[in-house]
Amino acid sequence: LRKELVAHVRKEIGPIASPDKIQFAPGLLKTRFGKIMRRILRKIAEDDFGALGDTSTLADPGVVDDLIGNRQNKKG
Repeated sequence: LRKELVAHVRKEIGPIASPDKIQFAPGLLKTRFGKIMRRILRKIAEDDFGALGDTSTLADPGVVDDLIGNRQNKKG
């Protein structure tokens, strides 16, 4: 599936947009209003798990734990 996703991005957008890493998750970090919490996604990608900020508006806070767990498993 990873190879297919990378090939699709390269075909549709171009080689410059080819993703370096792909992390699967049960959902996106969205607020109850449907906005994607890019700030938290960025922090998780930078391995800055302690300073995520306010997560009280997330529709499904369990996604944060899943993303962090998957991220830590990849490193260890």
